Amino acid sequence: MSGQYPPPAYVPPSAPPLRPDEERTWAILGHLLTLVAGFLAPLVIWLVFKGRGPYLEDQAKESLNFQLTLLIAYVVGGVTSIIGIGLVILALAAIAQLLFAILAAVAVGRFEWYRYPVTLRMVS
Repeated sequence: MSGQYPPPAYVPPSAPPLRPDEERTWAILGHLLTLVAGFLAPLVIWLVFKGRGPYLEDQAKESLNFQLTLLIAYVVGGVTSIIGIGLVILALAAIAQLLFAILAAVAVGRFEWYRYPVTLRMVS
């Protein structure tokens, strides 16, 4: 048995890159599905399609970063709601989530690289 090497580990074939129209469709969904699934939608899209298209990967991370920023705002708003100011924070965060998700989806529909304002860049 000397001189023999163990068999190589199984390496699954890599998935083919996405077509530009598929990237755009998934990027739009990555922004709009946040209205019903929060940060989970862009997280799942980013993890499933990682490495299959730079545009989709960038937009999924951008959406995920904004959703994580909103999550922090919702937590702060929830904690401070007992003193009244939290209700304002919660309302502003909800309005920002709806407004910016729509703006992002429209921009991505035109194949623009959208950037959310006032976003903590936690995932890069």
